[in-house]
Amino acid sequence: MDEIKSIRKRYFEEGISIKKIGEETGRDRKTIRKYMENDKQQRIKQRHTAKRIHKRLIEEYKNTGYDCSYRTIASYVSLKKSQIYSGKKAYLPLEHSPGEAQVDFGSADFIEHGIRYSGYYLTVSFPYSNAGFIQLFKGETFECLSEGLKNIYMHIGGVPHTQWFDNASSMVIKVLKNHKRQLREPFIRFCEHYGFEAVFCNANAGHEKGSVENKVGYLRRNLLVPVPEFDDIDIFNKSLLSMCEKDMMREHYKRNADIASLFKEDCNAFNPLSSTEFNCSTYISVRTDKYGKFTLNGIHTYSCKT
Repeated sequence: MDEIKSIRKRYFEEGISIKKIGEETGRDRKTIRKYMENDKQQRIKQRHTAKRIHKRLIEEYKNTGYDCSYRTIASYVSLKKSQIYSGKKAYLPLEHSPGEAQVDFGSADFIEHGIRYSGYYLTVSFPYSNAGFIQLFKGETFECLSEGLKNIYMHIGGVPHTQWFDNASSMVIKVLKNHKRQLREPFIRFCEHYGFEAVFCNANAGHEKGSVENKVGYLRRNLLVPVPEFDDIDIFNKSLLSMCEKDMMREHYKRNADIASLFKEDCNAFNPLSSTEFNCSTYISVRTDKYGKFTLNGIHTYSCKT
């Protein structure tokens, strides 16, 4: 116990690093860190406050001429708490090989035939080269996802061998234990058709696909401002792919090369395109009401009358 007390004193009061203490005491760093963690295991309501520390110091050192003010103690305790109990998490930078992609949706307004829509745009980012492509839609359903990906695959002439997704309901029915997912049957068919590996991020862990998170904002600011206005969304989506190509003619933020050159390395690592196109349509049976109308997705109402 004397050794533990000495180690804590040297760390908390004298500011000596765990590495240095380990070298001097011969103790393993994990053991020393365990001694430090023991302080954190005290009930929050039973941990020392600055006021209690100040009172104890006065009582225990009253015969030594101790005269340190409460304000000094409070400032020191505040500093140490920020160091000891910091809630900040550290992340290791992810390294990506050529041919990987990250996929996500962003939201943006657009005007088609004079009607303003609050829509969505599918973004596919390539972390190795920092290239990115988008397609604009009126929803973020599976049909929009599959059509957007298919359009981009056909434009770039291949399929990214590994693709990262979030846990959107258009793909995932349920998040299971051990990092597994119960996937929707149409999405499984899409993955099998194009032959790529789908990887899903942990819940509430956007940093795991930080490349596309950044690309969503970048492409909205640069390609969708001001609010785009057009007559045919399909034609506009084709022009978006061309605009994304032009955007690659700039220097990579870290590598000593332009994005377009690096994207060629991505392309060389792609899986080949399937010889047949994937049918992005979904067919379901519905009941109509007495007026011959039916509703899809609980939102859009249609009439079956000619």
